[in-house]
Amino acid sequence: MKYYLVDKLDNICGRVNSDRAENARHYFVGRKKIDESDFDNLWKVMSEEQYEAIQRASLQNKQYEWWKDEESYLDIDKP
Repeated sequence: MKYYLVDKLDNICGRVNSDRAENARHYFVGRKKIDESDFDNLWKVMSEEQYEAIQRASLQNKQYEWWKDEESYLDIDKP
């Protein structure tokens, strides 16, 4: 199973194939060479399925209101 090292902005910083999440976390902590508490403050380890589910959910909740950007540069006389 694939596990991702994800930063606080949900960017993927690393990947590893592992049989368990604990093994993947141990690998990433060793790779970063920092204490486990500092590691937990900066990154999280997620399975590929968890990461994709979070990304899908955030895309569904994100609504872009394009008309608010449009009105700032349109050449229309406003009453």
